[in-house]
Amino acid sequence: MRRFLSVLLLVSLLAGCDQLGIESATVVAEKRGADGKAIGAACRHAGRAIEDCYTLNKKAEKASVYAGWREMDDYMRENKLEPVVPVIKPEEPKPKPKPPAEGEDAADAEAAADAGDAKSGGKGHAKAAGGH
Repeated sequence: MRRFLSVLLLVSLLAGCDQLGIESATVVAEKRGADGKAIGAACRHAGRAIEDCYTLNKKAEKASVYAGWREMDDYMRENKLEPVVPVIKPEEPKPKPKPPAEGEDAADAEAAADAGDAKSGGKGHAKAAGGH
């Protein structure tokens, strides 16, 4: 009897986890799916290809992104809506700094690269690019 009451108490406490702000796995999965559909719909509305959408949103679930993209595509075709061209371009990844040459400190290599960028107008080393 005592064991039964302990189990009953434990089950009732775990049932109240949602009220404590702890989300169940089902709720988390539903939110991720809804987020993915919203991302897909927004990508389609912006005229982005589904592959671009996947690339820009690596953490989103591909199936839900595709479902949202497809739903928005159908909606836009039915209502003869044109895509809205995005004004803000996605950020491009910054190039990785080159490793320092032998005997050169990392800070010295970075300072030299910055100085070369400033001399060439921010376009990198002219010699490395093939120019003079």
